[in-house]
Amino acid sequence: MLRIATVNVNGVRAAFRKGMGEWLEKRDLDVVTLQEVRAPDEIVHELLAETGYHVAHTEAAAKGRAGVAVLSRIEPDAIRIGNGDDYFDDAGRWIETDLALPNGDTLTVVSVYVHSGEVGTPRQDDKYRFLDQMSVRLAELSSTRNHAVVTGDLNVGHTELDIKNWKGNIKKAGFLPEERAYFDRFFGELGWVDVHRKLVGDVPGPYTWWSMRGQAFDNDAGWRIDYQMATPVLAESAREAVVDRALSYDTRWSDHAPLVIDYEI
Repeated sequence: MLRIATVNVNGVRAAFRKGMGEWLEKRDLDVVTLQEVRAPDEIVHELLAETGYHVAHTEAAAKGRAGVAVLSRIEPDAIRIGNGDDYFDDAGRWIETDLALPNGDTLTVVSVYVHSGEVGTPRQDDKYRFLDQMSVRLAELSSTRNHAVVTGDLNVGHTELDIKNWKGNIKKAGFLPEERAYFDRFFGELGWVDVHRKLVGDVPGPYTWWSMRGQAFDNDAGWRIDYQMATPVLAESAREAVVDRALSYDTRWSDHAPLVIDYEI
């Protein structure tokens, strides 16, 4: 069984102060992908040195922003940064690793942090440019690999099941029809599988992000914006998906909760 987790840590140093290290220690994870690491590479490796994981990380040129990482028990055979558009190479938003599995297969793991966006601003333009190139890279990966998983905070709720208050957000970044159309293509024409949705069925959520404001967490008024998207062969091996939602607001170590999926490969 291969256990893969993905989580936006909302700053890895703060997350460790609040209990992320204890979660890592007890959860028995083979691969962990992180987003919004928001720390220099040297500090990330120092912080994670005692966890037993091999660390592949890319920080953003903008200090204190973005940053993505892949932690793995298996040492990567290859690490690649960026999604193919060099405009984003130093944005800290895309990293790939190739892991040699015990059965001889190679698993490509990607950690992605898509822009949150903002309607009518350059931030939204960058989001669409990133999603355009993401479509290109997904097509390349699916055509060359049977075992690949693209994980992370993709900052889009695909369907009405993915946002508790979807009616109030239909004109906002994160649930725009234009954004959701990309995901129609990811899970349609491009052939990728939304593994979490495949395993839980057509139910509300389960959500992975809740605003720190108001009573969103207590009322479970969340968004399902963290994904594990797999190639069909890998998706068929998925057995169980769990959102590690904190027991209470005050025990959260991020505004996101980890999405953990077991694969039998």
